[in-house]
Amino acid sequence: MNNFLVPVDFSESSKNAARYAAQLTAQVNGSAILLFNVFDRIEAGTDGTPLDSHISERKSLMELALQSVKTELSAITKAEITCIAVPDRNFIEGLENFVRHNDIRLIFMGITGASRMSQIFIGSNTLNVVNKRIAPVVIVPPDAKFKGVNNVMFITDFKDIDRTIPIAPLKTVLSMLNSQLFIVNVDHEHYVELTEEYKTERSKLNELIKEFRPEYYFIRLYDFIDAVNQFVEDRNIDIILTAVIFKLFILNQ
Repeated sequence: MNNFLVPVDFSESSKNAARYAAQLTAQVNGSAILLFNVFDRIEAGTDGTPLDSHISERKSLMELALQSVKTELSAITKAEITCIAVPDRNFIEGLENFVRHNDIRLIFMGITGASRMSQIFIGSNTLNVVNKRIAPVVIVPPDAKFKGVNNVMFITDFKDIDRTIPIAPLKTVLSMLNSQLFIVNVDHEHYVELTEEYKTERSKLNELIKEFRPEYYFIRLYDFIDAVNQFVEDRNIDIILTAVIFKLFILNQ
């Protein structure tokens, strides 16, 4: 089963990420959605003991709220949808604990503010989850609309790929998406002929993922963001995958 975990804080950005995950289930066979919420423990007394009755009430309330999101998604997908609410004072710890004890293939998270790729790379709260390397994370910009995933761009610096590229998670995601794969490297020092180092690393990577029939592009530009944005536009890229930034998976709008 391809389990898609969607942390939901009931913001519009998190609900949009849930909608995107729901629509993607039509493209990924055997997928299911887990709507996930971490709510604060309320402690009482000088010893800091949690109020069990209060936790139970809050859990029921959060699960009821998640049901409303589930109802909306049920009109989009026929995939199984499960609502999960867990008590924890720390969202990241609660999420990490759940993922490590369940078979989660992808985590879908929203991002607030402008959708420029530069902001996504600079930072957001969502990157706290990415940094944990719990599972591949799909970052969904606030205005992203699902149009199918036909073209996937994988960005790499081709530096020591045996150590820096998580091959197993990458192949898992590529197998799920079944899309055209473009592997892109941006370096202002590229010339007409690639260096032997680049050729060697490309050959190693190609041997590892040759079943996906990747196309390789080496772009000579100083501005990384501009180069990526231009490639996204030229090739109608739907999803960007990167290994350099902690297995980051970014959805293009």
